[in-house]
Amino acid sequence: MTDLHTIKAFDTDLRDIERMVAEMGGLAEKQVADSVDALAKRDSALAQRVTAVDANIDALQHEIEVKAVNTIARRQPMAVDLREIVGALRLASDLERIGDLAKNIARRVIALNGEFPPTKLIRGVEHMTELVLEQLKSVLDAYARRDDSKAMAVWHGDEEIDAFYTSVFRELLTYMMEDPRNITSCIHLLFCAKNIERMGDHATNIAESVHYVIEGRPIAETRPKGDTTTIAALPAGDR
Repeated sequence: MTDLHTIKAFDTDLRDIERMVAEMGGLAEKQVADSVDALAKRDSALAQRVTAVDANIDALQHEIEVKAVNTIARRQPMAVDLREIVGALRLASDLERIGDLAKNIARRVIALNGEFPPTKLIRGVEHMTELVLEQLKSVLDAYARRDDSKAMAVWHGDEEIDAFYTSVFRELLTYMMEDPRNITSCIHLLFCAKNIERMGDHATNIAESVHYVIEGRPIAETRPKGDTTTIAALPAGDR
């Protein structure tokens, strides 16, 4: 009887953790979409709201960490059960970073203070965001369904985002060389694009964590990477 109660209690703890991860995922998706929407619409008020929402994501990550540590201490899970908790912790960490990167974009919208580049230059950043949001939605669905094939599809898809980032990078450099008045706004856009490319990396991290939860081992292949820009090693933004 005690064993059955313990199993049910562990399952309840795990479901609570998974629910909080799903909530974090939903908030992160909205934060990413809103940050780039604020950029495209020159909406500083929306950008301010994006920065404010980040505290909710941080709080959820902390709640997940506390719940996970307490569950490990009380239930002492082994094998696949322990992988479930470790996987949730990894997902929460990557989702928190995605939220930070969205907040960085929002801060740049505020810093631009009305000095925005031509709309056609923002379109590339918007398209990158669509790709990343699609990857993020797919990988969170892969986690919820424990679908390894879907997680691996996201993992292989990161190269497309990298290639698109390289294209945006080169286009923005061209505009800066053509007209020095574009330099300030284009540099802000470059860092926004880099933030989005890093979000794609975190979606790939999540795919690796999902694979680990399901299969119990890391992905054996070398991670695909297509970022060929000269600022690939630069930080994505202020922490």
